[in-house]
Amino acid sequence: MLDSLQTPVTPVDNISLPVLYTPSLTEYVRRKTITVTIGDVPMGSDYPIRVQSMTTIDTMDTLGSVEQTIRMIEAGCEYVRITAPSVKEAQNLENIRKELRGRGYTTPLVADIHFTPNAAELAARIVEKVRINPGNYADRKRFEHIEYTDASYAAELDRIREKFLPLVRICKEYGTAMRIGTNHGSLSDRILSRYGDTPVGMVESALEFLRICEDENYYNIVLSMKSSNPQVMVQAYRLLVQRLDEEGLKPYPLHLGVTEAGEAEDGRIKSAVGIGTLLEDGLGDTVRVSLTEEPEREAPVAKALIDRYTHRASHSAPIPAVTTYPINPFQYTRRATLETANIGGGNVPRVIADFSHVPVTDHEVLRPIGHFYLPVPDKWRMNDLGADYIYTGSQPAQFMLPNGLKEILDYAVWQTVADQVNTFPLLTVDEYLNGSDRHPRLNFVRVSLNDLLPRQIFGQLTDLSPLTGTDLLNALQNDRTVVLLAQTDNAHAMPELRRLFVELINNGITTPVVIQRSYPDVPSEDIPLFAATDLGGLLVDGLGDGVMLSPALTQAEPPTPENLKSLNNLAFGILQAARTRITKTEYISCPSCGRTLFDLQETTAMIRQRTDHLKGVKIGIMGCIVNGPGEMADADYGYVGIGRDKIALYRGQQVIKKSVPADRAVDELIELIREDDRWIEPEVVAS
Repeated sequence: MLDSLQTPVTPVDNISLPVLYTPSLTEYVRRKTITVTIGDVPMGSDYPIRVQSMTTIDTMDTLGSVEQTIRMIEAGCEYVRITAPSVKEAQNLENIRKELRGRGYTTPLVADIHFTPNAAELAARIVEKVRINPGNYADRKRFEHIEYTDASYAAELDRIREKFLPLVRICKEYGTAMRIGTNHGSLSDRILSRYGDTPVGMVESALEFLRICEDENYYNIVLSMKSSNPQVMVQAYRLLVQRLDEEGLKPYPLHLGVTEAGEAEDGRIKSAVGIGTLLEDGLGDTVRVSLTEEPEREAPVAKALIDRYTHRASHSAPIPAVTTYPINPFQYTRRATLETANIGGGNVPRVIADFSHVPVTDHEVLRPIGHFYLPVPDKWRMNDLGADYIYTGSQPAQFMLPNGLKEILDYAVWQTVADQVNTFPLLTVDEYLNGSDRHPRLNFVRVSLNDLLPRQIFGQLTDLSPLTGTDLLNALQNDRTVVLLAQTDNAHAMPELRRLFVELINNGITTPVVIQRSYPDVPSEDIPLFAATDLGGLLVDGLGDGVMLSPALTQAEPPTPENLKSLNNLAFGILQAARTRITKTEYISCPSCGRTLFDLQETTAMIRQRTDHLKGVKIGIMGCIVNGPGEMADADYGYVGIGRDKIALYRGQQVIKKSVPADRAVDELIELIREDDRWIEPEVVAS
């Protein structure tokens, strides 16, 4: 059942867009695409979503590249990308391919091209696929704003056509596939001058090249819209699909990825917010997770994201269709809500830690959620990841909580405690609609989508609740004390929660909503990926005024304070990745490749160790000039390899210091931050 979506959303850059980017907003339906032939591993909606990654060994190291490629294949990679920055690397792809085939590995190889059409034209005769970046394939970036007339812009397109046509014709002749891969950070001066640093510009950058391909009847193409900002990345992919449909272009497969996602859990969270959100909408035909780690570690993460959808349709409960969609999916706008206590309105999303199954009996129990008791001065301190609320359920805290932390109790228990001013009740819908004893400022009400719906849905009478959704909606209209705690048990969790928000918006309800999720049957390593998808997919669309991640409850392993620490850190990490609450330093680091001019993993760890206390500062760490400065467009500062043991330091996209010796570069970076009065000395806090 496809949703009926007739209402246009807010125009984006004067383009009026109905919602066509997804087959359904409430069912998992994979977008139909053409099939692209890539060696003997075809891509498209008739085939499984493919896993891929990219080598980090110097392409001229044939045996090193082969051995790493084999490790990647054995980890699950179905395509392997190898950088070819110049003709000599493109030539050596033949040696790498020959050695792999001699060892019995037939996995398709992809040549990654920047700046050098002649390398692309050679590689297209050797490997199964080439990737070109329309931002730098026919353009050299000078960071200049240029005023174009329609005639002068058309002349630029003619110039691009002349440079690009030879590659198109070679690919067509040799049966080679092509990815036209836009990167947010490396848009050409021409695109930036006309369309700005926007998803619209990203999409147009790819479409200019795609139109040339279609004019030549060449369709063996995959498209991508990568950004280090998941919000921008999601908007660009959605808009791309929309524009393909509007222009009558073919429905090409999509390569999904958040570029320069970083390392460890932060990199996984950031990737899942972007990739998972699009997978939820049925978009995506191959996935590459870009981590600043060994490439074979990327494939299992990509596979975990993909596998969640293998049997999604059969495991999900039906969700009522959306008939009027009030959310602009191509431009971030936070849902307008009341300010209730410190939740909603202009406040950052709040974090609630669920201690309902961990007794709060002493001060140390709160340490994992960022609240530290210092006995000697008899004071509390809170770090940047200090939770805002604590839900204790039926077991009230046994001591006075710090000022920065408020307690939520089950309604029946809250009615019995002595302090009903500094604690707040959590009510069921029935308790809320039938009870009269409430807090004068803040009451939490636990809801699911069914609580908001009329009893007559799907054409039949249902028994969702003793009360109808209309009763709850009417009560919320005039109550400024309520915050909803939204939950779902549906395997298709994000769309059901999104449908809940749609119901609220379409009924004019501005009550703040905290999103609650728990993952009782999910392996611990997958919880960050699933939570980042479910929560991040809502947050990037401006939905949600807080998050609450509850621990899984099992008799064998009851939750511990350490479980709550990981969930608390995860909640803040998701808010950061979705760009809705910045609480720590952000690192935009590329995943390394054969172009990298220093040990990227070691350098990233070293920079993080020195700077991870700089809340809100974004630092780009790029292995070579190809990935910087353009690809770190979001960064405040940049650390870019320009030669062996030589580093360039950037403020924004402007180079400030050139050829800094690598052994002094981190100190020089800190001095640059200090010059801007953004440096603070790290504090030593017990952890």
